[in-house]
Amino acid sequence: MPQTVHMSGGDVEIERKYDVDSAARMPSLIGAGRVASADEADAFDLDATYFDTPELTLAGQRVAVRRRVGGHDAGWHIKWPPLAEGRREQQFPLGEGEGAELPAEVRAALGGLVGDSPLVPIARVQNHRVATVLRDADGEALVELADDHVVATDLRSGATQGTERRWQEWEVELLPGGSAGEASDRAALLDAIEVRLVAAGAQPPSSGSKLARALGLSR
Repeated sequence: MPQTVHMSGGDVEIERKYDVDSAARMPSLIGAGRVASADEADAFDLDATYFDTPELTLAGQRVAVRRRVGGHDAGWHIKWPPLAEGRREQQFPLGEGEGAELPAEVRAALGGLVGDSPLVPIARVQNHRVATVLRDADGEALVELADDHVVATDLRSGATQGTERRWQEWEVELLPGGSAGEASDRAALLDAIEVRLVAAGAQPPSSGSKLARALGLSR
């Protein structure tokens, strides 16, 4: 489960994303840094609806709120602005039923960022993920490597409503074993993995997040 550097009010996730095309093939990462073995890949589907004010107040502050089903961490999530290393994420229970009403505890956690403004669905991101856990020589989980096939739909009212975007990306996220130690240790592991991914066709991401790309934004 990719929850890494712990801090008050959530976990800091440290990850790197890469754009890839359909011809790219995931390389072996055995021997990249401390990686000594890889678990069998696990495939599953994720379906997330993102919420914001109609004016994208949260997006303007680089905050994202989503309700996601599927995978190991179904629930409501708040992703806070990027830190010097990683990004803090808070998680809340999914709740019962199919309703998408924002839970009171999620709005409370947002504090005064949106005031009394309504939060409405702005994007749906559906993702078929093939995830592999990479381990060190002692069997400690270092990294989750995800091959994501994404279909995103713009839900905002207006001319963009219904716009669909599709892409493939690779995501490398540190797990507890990879998060331990100094920042330089974490960077060295990610750098070693990146060398192999780039050689296999990975490129810097065109947007800073799946939400930004779903909305046609650059960050």
